[in-house]
Amino acid sequence: MKCIISFSAALCFYCTGFSQNIIGNWEGKLNIPGTNLPIIFHIQKDSTDKLTASFDSPAQKAYNIPCSAVFVKTDSLIVMIKNIQGKYAGLLSTDQKSTIGTWYQGAASFPLNLNKTSEIVTIKEFKRPQTPLPPFPYDVEELSYENADGTIHFGATLTMPFAGENEKVVGKSKKYPVVLLITGSGQQDRDETIFGHKPFAVIANYLTRKGIAVLRVDDRGAGKTTGHFNTSTTKDFAADVEAGIRFLQSRKDIDPQQIGLLGHSEGGIIAPMVAAQNPAIAFIVLLAGPGIKITSLMEQQSVDVAKASGVNANDLAQYRLLYRSIVTLIPTAKDTGLALQKTIQLVKQWEATHSATTVFNTTGIKDDKSRTDFARTFVQQLSTSWFNYFIQINPSDYLTKVKCPVLALNGEKDIQVAAKDNLKAIQQNLSKNKHADITIKQLPGLNHLFQHCTKCSIEEYGDLEESFSTDALQIIGDWIQKRIH
Repeated sequence: MKCIISFSAALCFYCTGFSQNIIGNWEGKLNIPGTNLPIIFHIQKDSTDKLTASFDSPAQKAYNIPCSAVFVKTDSLIVMIKNIQGKYAGLLSTDQKSTIGTWYQGAASFPLNLNKTSEIVTIKEFKRPQTPLPPFPYDVEELSYENADGTIHFGATLTMPFAGENEKVVGKSKKYPVVLLITGSGQQDRDETIFGHKPFAVIANYLTRKGIAVLRVDDRGAGKTTGHFNTSTTKDFAADVEAGIRFLQSRKDIDPQQIGLLGHSEGGIIAPMVAAQNPAIAFIVLLAGPGIKITSLMEQQSVDVAKASGVNANDLAQYRLLYRSIVTLIPTAKDTGLALQKTIQLVKQWEATHSATTVFNTTGIKDDKSRTDFARTFVQQLSTSWFNYFIQINPSDYLTKVKCPVLALNGEKDIQVAAKDNLKAIQQNLSKNKHADITIKQLPGLNHLFQHCTKCSIEEYGDLEESFSTDALQIIGDWIQKRIH
């Protein structure tokens, strides 16, 4: 499970003759209920003289987020952000140095006025030394395939070892073992890009150098994959993995007996969902995968994230009870209006038995407006198709049916999927099936993204230069190599 969002890199434009005046940095504060979130757009032209854009959300440590289109029409500036179903539309001032406009995301809209702060685009540069750069000592194939009924078109990258290590000759064909990577929650590109890190590209590079082919795929609606992410569920994403497996089985250079899955976070429950029903899966690797019931996992996650942000233990103990009640209530409400009404009532009852300090420290509530905003945020997040399906998942339903070898890793400092409880549950559930090949490891000092961390908060992800622990990479690579033949 990851916070923030991943974005596609496809950019296009439409502009009038005065678009040159648009180039530069545009800054404003997104007026979201309860807070003002700084937003910075970077608008420039590419090598073909087309307008492109990216934006930063510094408070979320999110930078260089690609926008999908930039339009300048008479006196209006429009920036499209496809992968979050977002758009900014603003009315340009006569001197074209400011806008009065609105940020749209899904069904929500918020005021956002911009001021041009620089004619020169200044984009934050990250140090990401692990991101693989060409030339590569293996083949890289950009490809596409479809699901069974042709409704989803997947964009993907397959990295293939050069002839030699781990190849298996069947008849006249050389075949390789392969790992299909499965992203975590939230819409992700094939590299699982977050805060400038590309962990799946790093994993693919490492494994392919060890003679193992790797397929990584854009999520629905991201990159070059079609489909509607916002209305999809974990079950749909499992079906997408099955489509990837069928594609790999169709290739003459892939060993159909050596197809493995590697899933991170939500991908760590999707992999067992698929492996429990598909005997073709040779092995699975779970990175920060859920082991306990999702309701319990999300409750613990909410507490651990708040604790990392400085909320004290006594306040968190009280907030935990409120969180548990809200998460139970909202999915059972008949509609969002009723859910909001009941959530506000529930919060008021909780407030009545707690100090104003505890209430504010855990929820930010200080008056009627902030209470309504708090409740509305919960309702919007918990009323989606994805959440309604996800919260009902019990990992034991799938882990107890997995028969192939399993490697489960988790970072000791993970505040999104707590290592101790989830690894213990994974071990217990796999053992119920008398599973003979289980490897469980808690890795010291690592966070949810398998980075060595100091603060170990979500906000720190983007500050760290490490994209993925080399120790974790070696464990994964060595474990897989011992199970391929």
